[in-house]
Amino acid sequence: MESTFALRRLLRLVGRLAVCASLTCAVTAFADTLDERNELIHHFVTDFNANPLAADCAAHGSFVASTSTAFDHVEVLPASFDSSHFTIEPWNDSFDDKKQRIKVDNVVTVEGQGGPKNADRDPTPLKFRCGYVGSQMLAFGWNDPVPPLRPQSHSTSRSMKSKHGAKTKSSGSKTKSTAKSSGKSSSSTAKKSTSKKKH
Repeated sequence: MESTFALRRLLRLVGRLAVCASLTCAVTAFADTLDERNELIHHFVTDFNANPLAADCAAHGSFVASTSTAFDHVEVLPASFDSSHFTIEPWNDSFDDKKQRIKVDNVVTVEGQGGPKNADRDPTPLKFRCGYVGSQMLAFGWNDPVPPLRPQSHSTSRSMKSKHGAKTKSSGSKTKSTAKSSGKSSSSTAKKSTSKKKH
């Protein structure tokens, strides 16, 4: 009995240690990514004379685009921060009319290049769009060449609609047949009552 209780406590302790270890790894990975992002921003500002918001947007876009299955790497060149390749536009409106309807003060657009996994192909022009309130980025979008998977609920709702339509049709036909049968029964009742009056 005591050995079973001790075993359970030991298993619980091992489980807690495993959770702590995985959380520590996640925090470390997040800190590493944050450090790399900050280093990249610093590099863009000091070496490319980039506007701080443009540098922030380009760094964020670089990390997001580098996770795409379409690219081997992402490049942001010094020319990306020329006035012809980046803009800071006063916005004071929703970032977009889709999921990111959050209101932002400025929209920053920066260009980059996606290095394809196939070396024979040309780099893909990328455009990163970031929404800011002050210096804080609240929204992000980019011209991802890999379209996101459509949710399956869309096809499910279609099938449900078709089923619902079929139910409506069948219930409509039932209503018609019921009305017909009730019409017959009322007419037969009327015939019986008239035949009784004749007698």
